[in-house]
Amino acid sequence: MLSFTDEQIKRYSRHIILPEVGGKGQKKINNAKVFCVGAGGLGSPVALYLAAAGVGTIGIIDADVVDLSNLQRQILHATPDLGKPKVESARETLTALNPDLNVVVYKERLSVDNIMDIIKDYDIVLDGSDNFPTRFLVNDATYFAKKILISGSIFRFDGQVTTFKHNLETSPCYRCLYPEPPPAGLVPSCQEAGVLGVIAGTIGVLQATEALKEILGAGDSLMGRLIIYDAFDMRFQEVRIHKDPNCPLCGREPKIKELMTYEQACHL
Repeated sequence: MLSFTDEQIKRYSRHIILPEVGGKGQKKINNAKVFCVGAGGLGSPVALYLAAAGVGTIGIIDADVVDLSNLQRQILHATPDLGKPKVESARETLTALNPDLNVVVYKERLSVDNIMDIIKDYDIVLDGSDNFPTRFLVNDATYFAKKILISGSIFRFDGQVTTFKHNLETSPCYRCLYPEPPPAGLVPSCQEAGVLGVIAGTIGVLQATEALKEILGAGDSLMGRLIIYDAFDMRFQEVRIHKDPNCPLCGREPKIKELMTYEQACHL
């Protein structure tokens, strides 16, 4: 039975009047559990829009504190939050936006030791991390846990987003694109090469959109499709991602059968 308070009906009215959402769809959103990897550039718009939409449980992991250089793109945080743990700043911002939320925060770094225990309680994982070791760890863990993974990345004026539906055998995985991380130091970090702050908003909003579509079971998934965004020339390009039969993780004869740790961080 659907039951909304008068306040919820007013808050979510623009969703409820959509035939593709309605009361049943909004209830799905309210009951959903989504985990965000990072409370930074991508995690900020992702979490804000999921909170505004009414996603009932939002988990956020980040071990860092708010720094002045973050505020150019990390819109979860403000100047008074400087020095505060990002997850605490995030929780305050999200619950101020929507008091009905259950915001679960983890002030730690994802690792082989904690990731499986954390993600088991969530329906969807959104990766907004900024380094390859974490990206590969999140991909492998969500594959083993059969979770939906929505992956986003940004660099300078560019961004990418795609969906890996690890609950389906037909879905490719991140290693179908990149079998192994590049050598440390080969790819400069955003700190070294820069990033146009608004790019995080564009890609993060696309990730949040994909998450809501997966929750609703509506629309065409980005599974098997990689969206590449070039903000400098204002172009979107779509590239097909095929499941690699020789993928070391999800291929016919997988070589990776447990989580791996890449010691040297190399930033994306």
